[in-house]
Amino acid sequence: MPNSILVTGGTKGIGRAIIKRFAKEGFDIATCARNESDLKHLKEELESQYPAIRVLAEVADLSKKEVVLAFSAKVKEFCTPDVLVNNTGLFLPGALHDEPEGNFELMMHTNLFSAYYMTRAFTQEMINRRSGHIFSIGSIAGLTAYPNGGSYAVSKWAMLGLTKCLREEMKPHQVKVTSILPGATYTASWEGVDLPIERFMKAEDVAEAVWGAYNLSPQTVVEEVIIRPQLGDL
Repeated sequence: MPNSILVTGGTKGIGRAIIKRFAKEGFDIATCARNESDLKHLKEELESQYPAIRVLAEVADLSKKEVVLAFSAKVKEFCTPDVLVNNTGLFLPGALHDEPEGNFELMMHTNLFSAYYMTRAFTQEMINRRSGHIFSIGSIAGLTAYPNGGSYAVSKWAMLGLTKCLREEMKPHQVKVTSILPGATYTASWEGVDLPIERFMKAEDVAEAVWGAYNLSPQTVVEEVIIRPQLGDL
């Protein structure tokens, strides 16, 4: 039976790069996003390039608990993921004291609560079989406060805390847990910014870090990976 990976928010940037890296290795893919057209194109691309794998690509807005639960149920019908990558994220710039009303709730539900409910949906099966790897795609904004970071930074600090707690819980069950904390990576969030592309990291480099952490022996886990542009933060 082939291995499988579930990556939330898989049509762009880091999520897409992770999916393509694992698809190359023969993993079945389960993913979701809010844009149906993007999902269709991704599914067609994967099935064309890697005809031996299966692909589940569902429209889902994971800021809503009921949607997370419905999507996770569809994934369970499709496969039992060996790897879960909580990647869904939203960045809205602003300051805590004057950002638009609702920004805090939206980013906490999208960036944090979605990972909480998705993780709860799949950990028991991983515990039962004593294997599995859960990755949280955080941010260096979860390590250092930045101007204009606002609620996004709060959600990423919380994501790191969630992942640290989960790591402790999963230790005796042989389930691995890893925080990926990337710096500025050239994704849709940075499009239109007046900076040279060379100043950013490549999403494919983050995907390689995930693949490398996954491939360690059963007795070893990478707990945190901090990745920054060579010239430092933006």
